[in-house]
Amino acid sequence: MNLVVGRKPVLEALNSGEPLEQVYILYGQRGPVIDAIRITSKKKGIKCNEIPAPKFKSLTEHPNSQGVIALKLEQKFFQLEEIIDEAKKEKYPLILLLDSIQDTHNLGAILRTAECSGVNGVVITKHNSAPVNATVVKTSAGASEHIKICSVNNFVNAIEILKENGFWIIGSSLDNSKDYTEQDYKISVALIVGNEEKGMRRLTAEKCDFLIKIPMKGKIQSLNVSVATGVILFEVLRQRNS
Repeated sequence: MNLVVGRKPVLEALNSGEPLEQVYILYGQRGPVIDAIRITSKKKGIKCNEIPAPKFKSLTEHPNSQGVIALKLEQKFFQLEEIIDEAKKEKYPLILLLDSIQDTHNLGAILRTAECSGVNGVVITKHNSAPVNATVVKTSAGASEHIKICSVNNFVNAIEILKENGFWIIGSSLDNSKDYTEQDYKISVALIVGNEEKGMRRLTAEKCDFLIKIPMKGKIQSLNVSVATGVILFEVLRQRNS
């Protein structure tokens, strides 16, 4: 069962037209967001029921449900070509590729940052990656309902397709890389970040046109992947707005 969990994520899912089957509200919940969920559900023709605690707990015991969940029909994934076509409408397209991100909280946080920084679409791997589940939707604060996500079997093939469409492949790596602020991002960019522990796979790194890193001043030599992704994406945004 694919759930959207939390007041804001459910409202975002409703507003973005996600295929929701049913909205459930824990009995006794009140407030402006709850009212907005009820009104929007009615407008969209989606059932919205108030249910008692035992039934609500049978659906989810997520600690951050805030008394609201929605049942999703399925996660909508886009074709890579769809994301590329949409990105090309921008002056400087920006697509984010996630090479085997396995933690759901990291994936959700990255999707939230990607949506806030103007990423045109996110590519994930079908295997060895976190599923886009209720935790991801909740952690993304609803961003997963707005940003286009593509799931691919062959990551290297996806990179080749991006290259054929004029994208420069920029990978985040500690090896043989330059300071991320020295890279020019006023080009069509496909940014790759790698697995939480191992980073990018070797074949992925070999396909990159440029490798960048975030210099570390402390004793720990790496940032959490979602934090590092945010640092780089907002440097891209800063350069493009200057």
